[in-house]
Amino acid sequence: MNKIHTKRRLPPLGSLTAFEAAARHQSFSRAAEELHLTHGAISRAVAQIEERIGVALFVRRNRRVYLTAAGQRLLKTTTETLDALGNTVEEIHRHDIESPFLVVSCEPSLAMRWLMPRLGGFREKYPELNVDLRMAGGPIDLLYEGCDVAIRRSDFGIQEDYRISHLCTESAGPVCTQDYWTNTIQHNLNKANWLHSRTRPNAWDDWKTEAFNRTQIPDKTLPQSEQYFDHFFYSLQAAQNQLGIAIGSTPLVSDDLSHNRLIAPFGMTPTGCDYVLISLDGAIQDPRIEAFNQWLIKTMNKGE
Repeated sequence: MNKIHTKRRLPPLGSLTAFEAAARHQSFSRAAEELHLTHGAISRAVAQIEERIGVALFVRRNRRVYLTAAGQRLLKTTTETLDALGNTVEEIHRHDIESPFLVVSCEPSLAMRWLMPRLGGFREKYPELNVDLRMAGGPIDLLYEGCDVAIRRSDFGIQEDYRISHLCTESAGPVCTQDYWTNTIQHNLNKANWLHSRTRPNAWDDWKTEAFNRTQIPDKTLPQSEQYFDHFFYSLQAAQNQLGIAIGSTPLVSDDLSHNRLIAPFGMTPTGCDYVLISLDGAIQDPRIEAFNQWLIKTMNKGE
């Protein structure tokens, strides 16, 4: 059988992706920004396709590009194909329920101070599952990062197509050691060294507003000194080491409070944020994710 007509002479996938972005935006510059490429790279990709198929895809006028009839036809097919590829990759990723590994992205402070000490308990209950823990915070593209789920504090927008499961409500308040509170500053916040985190720069201001509204502190409450740390868990460790008083939150300081390593002299009040589990699963559930989700909810809300 003569196979000369069955050979696929398709342009490279990268070129088609560049073409689709340029056609959608009607701009090579905006396509370059979206794909983190240069204007020249987009132009070369389009030229490669035009050379392969032998027709022009764009008409260039006044620094703008407009699709030709051939370009419109190719855009329709390219968009449908890229969407189909994306859907297939997502389905394969999120329904690989036979994998013994569950890839979990978790905010570093929560991972270090709450999740990692409890993963042994999860392993005992589900010995067939291995949690591959990756520390990261903020928005996440689960497919791009290769993660099954992400544990996040709900202080940013989450994509609509993600499934969101509520884990627990966050509460916060000043925390320090009993000795620092009683002997060093003698129950007086004005004598304290306030510990700040650059990842939660407004934590003290938010708590002061809430505490003043509840008449727990005077309006003029100010620190004697202040100290800044790059991450939230550093400020909490500094408080545990009696360097000052920090804003701590549950569940991050739950163990410290229950074991009297830290105290919360003003109690803990809701911050308006929740901890959530983000996943790709919709109607068809991955039993690995469901097991992890239910374990998280039970463990967090029992205070274990």
